[in-house]
Amino acid sequence: MTFERHVERALATLPPDLARTLENLAILVEDENPEEPDLFGLFEEQEYLPATITIYRLPLVESFPDPEELEREIRITVLHEVAHYFGIDEDRLTELGYE
Repeated sequence: MTFERHVERALATLPPDLARTLENLAILVEDENPEEPDLFGLFEEQEYLPATITIYRLPLVESFPDPEELEREIRITVLHEVAHYFGIDEDRLTELGYE
């Protein structure tokens, strides 16, 4: 299964009512963040532009060589960044197990 397909499957686990509220949001897959190469994902908002969630392939693939672990960590990363879209901060995500 491709990395992008794992990201799609993670998004498909969102409850439909919640998924319908995702507006003006782009979800991207890139190899790595040039400023923080160990970063798994990033949520960014800029005025007058769509919000973006970027999932970084290389740090995830390198950190989780087992396919089942990789799929789980991609899901956690996607849900972590979606939570930021809804205003959930890092402290609360840590409490919920989405570090």
